[in-house]
Amino acid sequence: MSVPSFGVGTFRLTGQTVIDSVRTALELGYRAVDTAQIYGNEADVGQAIAESGVPRDELFITTKIWVDNYGRDALVPSLRESLKKLRTDYVDLTLIHWPAPGNGVDLSEYMAALAEAKALGLTRQIGISNFNIELTRQAIAAVGKEEIATNQIELSPYLQSDELTAFLKEQGIAVTSYMTLAYGKALKDPVLAQIAQKHQATVAQVALAWALQRGYAVIPSSTQRENLASNLLARDLRLDADDMARIQQLERNGREVNPEGLAPVWD
Repeated sequence: MSVPSFGVGTFRLTGQTVIDSVRTALELGYRAVDTAQIYGNEADVGQAIAESGVPRDELFITTKIWVDNYGRDALVPSLRESLKKLRTDYVDLTLIHWPAPGNGVDLSEYMAALAEAKALGLTRQIGISNFNIELTRQAIAAVGKEEIATNQIELSPYLQSDELTAFLKEQGIAVTSYMTLAYGKALKDPVLAQIAQKHQATVAQVALAWALQRGYAVIPSSTQRENLASNLLARDLRLDADDMARIQQLERNGREVNPEGLAPVWD
């Protein structure tokens, strides 16, 4: 996999809250951190990383370009600004945050600008986020599938997107799962609770282990040290075939994030 299988997310966390979360995660052994321009927390994340004392070459930092910066003249300068906030000379992965069809910038233009950012050494890898099959095909046509490290998409036991994930696997593009706990809804699920009890695990660990066993990277977030530490243990949890089959039955196209004007027509 071209991206780490386990990282810490920072969506909806700002100020001292995100500084504490990232710093704690790094203390616990996390080495991948996911942020985005629109989160408004890149400077806070940069501060947490700087204060952590973890060498830069041990870290994997991901950020995402916001739709306002998709134009060829805007993308690279916006990424340079992100690097200043993050206090680093480069990020390890830069994603197009949403395909935003109809926002006035052609997909081929912003993918070319993203590839230029890589050529300039501002980012080690590039990728996409929230792209459906057709738009992923267009991104591949623009820069080549070997250039697309991952498609970061919403995935949970309630939204398994088998068609899209199968296509990405076929293309050799890694899948990064966000919202793996479905905004916390998964934590109250009786089926997941039964599986958790069986393995003497937490429900969060079960959901994360499900995604990991399907070959996805995960980026759960938490403000609690206990939960950040507990989530890491999902890497050691092995669900059996019966567990995986039961989770498969939870599919209900339960999408939590679908912003109008930004999201594609989903597969």
